[in-house]
Amino acid sequence: MAIELHSFRLLLDADVRLAAAVGGAARYLADSAGMETEASSQLQSSVVAACREAFEDLTGDAPHLSVTLTRFTDRIEVAVSHRGGTLPAVGLDTIAGFAGRVAGSGISSGVFGGIDRVQFETRGGEAVTRLTKYIGEVTPRI
Repeated sequence: MAIELHSFRLLLDADVRLAAAVGGAARYLADSAGMETEASSQLQSSVVAACREAFEDLTGDAPHLSVTLTRFTDRIEVAVSHRGGTLPAVGLDTIAGFAGRVAGSGISSGVFGGIDRVQFETRGGEAVTRLTKYIGEVTPRI
């Protein structure tokens, strides 16, 4: 069984125009996966917002944001990472707000309205926030 995989890795300066470009790449992956227009648009907006928020954590010693976008057969993953910290690339307050929506608070809009799963990890002095959007109607159990 062949697995179709498309991946882009981008290294960004803190510039909102570059965040928009990353959102465009996410939109391209969603559209090419056959996602509905609204879902593609929500994913794009969520990725742009995540990049813009992560720009606030960049420092003179670590002035770049790394973003890897990968399309798997069942999902699209966007890993937003930066060096020099142990905090998520996207603020904990944003992630906590997202968790409240997932738990069933009834709020369906917001920064992560187009995301099915948010994960955070640190590795080798790098903070990584992974945003996952599943392709199709069924989201796997966690």
